[in-house]
Amino acid sequence: MGFLTLAIESSCDDTAVAILEGQRNVLSSTMSSQVERHAPFGGVVPEYASRMHLEAILPLVERALAEADAKPSDLDLIAVTAGPGLMGSLLVGVMTAKGLAQAWEKPILGVNHLEGHVFANVVNHPDLEPPFIAMIVSGGHTEVVLVEDLGLYRILGGTKDDAAGEAYDKVAKLLGLAYPGGPIVDELAKDGDPQAFDFPVPLKRSDEISFSFSGLKTAVLWQIERMKKEGTSLPVEDICASFQRSAVEALICKLDLAVQKTGVRKVVLSGGVAANSCLRDMVLDRGSWRGYVPDMFYCTDNAVMIGAAGYHGWMRGRRSGLDLSPSPSWSIMDGV
Repeated sequence: MGFLTLAIESSCDDTAVAILEGQRNVLSSTMSSQVERHAPFGGVVPEYASRMHLEAILPLVERALAEADAKPSDLDLIAVTAGPGLMGSLLVGVMTAKGLAQAWEKPILGVNHLEGHVFANVVNHPDLEPPFIAMIVSGGHTEVVLVEDLGLYRILGGTKDDAAGEAYDKVAKLLGLAYPGGPIVDELAKDGDPQAFDFPVPLKRSDEISFSFSGLKTAVLWQIERMKKEGTSLPVEDICASFQRSAVEALICKLDLAVQKTGVRKVVLSGGVAANSCLRDMVLDRGSWRGYVPDMFYCTDNAVMIGAAGYHGWMRGRRSGLDLSPSPSWSIMDGV
């Protein structure tokens, strides 16, 4: 076997473990989702999430090793998400990785979760080479990053308030839809009229590469409240389609701006909202750049992307020790 990396991801509410050979050969990939557990609360409960990570993580490690037909002695590196994310969730993954590294006498490397999302496309697209522009868009993040080289990043812009995925979930909640709301809104939007409501496109005319979804969410709220007061039944599909049109246009227009300002004409999409059908189509069909999107599985918080980023970081000389600590606000520009 070549260089084997055991990767652990536990930044939010998914526990994931994978084993990679080199940067792209996935020998095993396991995951435990907590979506059903958090659904009654309408969002992730941090303390509950960390306790469920504790239950899931070691059985997933055992399963990943079995599926890869590997032993601890075969491993060359343990890579683990060290931030950003929920402190309790990160702590479970980091402490597990440190315990395994000490017991098995293996090196450990802390990986930035956002860098992991960049590497989701590196795993999926062997032809993808820097420089490229990465849009990382999820429930907790909306950032546009210039990838000058793998390991060399510059943030071009981010959100001023809600992340895009958070806005989707909040609109779903306003409409009485289940959690997580993003996939449901996307599905309902397919049967709606995107021009039914003239919701604003946030910061469309600004020359900043930045996002703000709180105003769009409020516009949807006001529309719903007006229709309720009038006794009008809610055209849920039309509201979803009109909201999605505005949200996606806000994302795409800032990608256009990033391409114009940098001259870089390769664009990659990553993060949970990269699973959105409308956004994927817009990124792939834009004539002004070449677009890349990850497979649907790699849009989630998976361990494969952490293993790929960890392997590359190790090969370019990054190191961590048993004093590794989680950093919930770790920027992709800080020490990756």
